[in-house]
Amino acid sequence: MTDLIENIPEILLMGPGPSCVPEEVYEALRAPTLGHLDPLFIEIMDETKERLRLVMKTDNDLTFPVSATGSAGMEACLVNLIEPGDRVLVLVNGVFGGRMAEIARRLGAEVDTLDVPWGKPVDPAEVERVVSKREYKVVSVVHAETSTGVRNPVEEIGPILKLRGALYVVDTVTSLGGIDVRCDEWGVDALYSGTQKCLSCPPGLSPVSFSQRALETIDRRKSKVPNWYLDMSLIKSYWEGKKRAYHHTAPINMIYALYRALGLVQAEGLENVFARHRKSHEHLAAGLREIGIEMFVEPAFRLPMLNAVRVPDGVDEAAVRSRLRESHRIEIGAGLGPLAGKIWRIGLMGHTSKEENVDRLLGAMRKVLGR
Repeated sequence: MTDLIENIPEILLMGPGPSCVPEEVYEALRAPTLGHLDPLFIEIMDETKERLRLVMKTDNDLTFPVSATGSAGMEACLVNLIEPGDRVLVLVNGVFGGRMAEIARRLGAEVDTLDVPWGKPVDPAEVERVVSKREYKVVSVVHAETSTGVRNPVEEIGPILKLRGALYVVDTVTSLGGIDVRCDEWGVDALYSGTQKCLSCPPGLSPVSFSQRALETIDRRKSKVPNWYLDMSLIKSYWEGKKRAYHHTAPINMIYALYRALGLVQAEGLENVFARHRKSHEHLAAGLREIGIEMFVEPAFRLPMLNAVRVPDGVDEAAVRSRLRESHRIEIGAGLGPLAGKIWRIGLMGHTSKEENVDRLLGAMRKVLGR
């Protein structure tokens, strides 16, 4: 019987995720598996938490990777903080803001949305206007909206919510490790991310962080968290304290991989990592402009790690992606929802974010488009 794994080609991952994985991270995955309560593994857990705190810029005690992908991190934050009847405001300017609203509705919350045209950022003044008219328990927003390439001004929204007493939930799935994230300074109460974007670790874990105020909210719940696997009041006994209590069998080798990936970020230095992402983005934007391809988002709100670009008139966007994959072994992403067929999403995340990768893509685009 043919082993399909042996025939997987090396693809340059330049879509909306996952990103390319460094060899050092693959090596960590291949390390011998330990038991989930082994003393050495607990040391690795503790150091992984500390490394996450550094990249999130937080002192939150409950900071750890949920044993599932980024969508589980989203659900973990919302399912712990929201009870039936709670008033929740979701700031929506793309797919993932919409997903937060859907989860909140399923939890029985009274959900309002501030809807912004796709490709535009949330306006803090509009947020202030809405929250001044109604009291909300939770307000949530996506920092880096992966579906549109827009960076939302989460740092300006935090102070507005602090005055109103609302819990602030922020999605940093695409932003963490690519642009600055300041959990504590921005007043974020629950933050979640994913390993497969700018951290350049395979998909499978969702780093989260909960403020003390968020933990107190969980402790005061009138009803049990309706998801046992993601209940922070249970999980924290496994990730915190001197005596660890079994909750679930953690994905041991994936945590090795995240530990190593965070170590690589730390060794390069956060500011250097951010500068590398900016430089690659500027190189891509200039190169695309030369071959007549325009960016979708205004410069002030563009993400360096997720570049939304307009499909030129008369071009079959799916055929271009197919030829890039089959002839050049490069993956880029399609548009979602109302942007399907109108944009490509080009990822420059983590280990992928290098000028030589940008040059390879630009050369391939010229050939595929005949430009």
